[in-house]
Amino acid sequence: MSAVSETIVREYFELHGFFVRQQRKYIAPARREEDEVDFFVLNPRATPGEAMPFVLRSGDLAGVARALVVVKGWHTETFSPAVLAHAPEIFRFVQPAAFKQASKLFGSTGPFTKILVVPALPQDAESRQASIDLLRGKGIDAVIPFGTMLSDLIEHIQTNRNYQKSDLLQVMRILKNYDFFAPPQMELFKASPPQKARRTKSAD
Repeated sequence: MSAVSETIVREYFELHGFFVRQQRKYIAPARREEDEVDFFVLNPRATPGEAMPFVLRSGDLAGVARALVVVKGWHTETFSPAVLAHAPEIFRFVQPAAFKQASKLFGSTGPFTKILVVPALPQDAESRQASIDLLRGKGIDAVIPFGTMLSDLIEHIQTNRNYQKSDLLQVMRILKNYDFFAPPQMELFKASPPQKARRTKSAD
């Protein structure tokens, strides 16, 4: 699952014009702190402006010039305060060793945005804010939910194109071609089945 999750993240950043470098393509027997970073990303067309929100959407990426990206593809988990409190390894990538590695790659000038890719934050407003405060307190600058990435990739997939160089995009294209991705806005207003009419007909 980690390989699939990382592929989603890579495709997403490349879609938005980033240069993406993967930290490693092998699994280390014993991971060191600097190995906790999954991707280094560079935006050659960055236009930093106003302060970015903590929970990033695709429109916010223009303000990201350089970033350390860590992917946590725990797709059955919500990043609640309880989960975060029992997973200290999440925060290893904000240690000095990770910055040292990034400086070797990008040079020493300019800050790095520390981005954590998460499955989801809590829906409850109080729990959501508590998770955001905890993550910020640990030195993380921003998070991107997987849902944001997937919906953006699906939106940009064109069914009349052959994505033979990307298995992920090709699968998405096939699913989209066969209408397995329903537009969210249409689902909201989808009419409920006329159960009363069916019961009346059965009674007849």
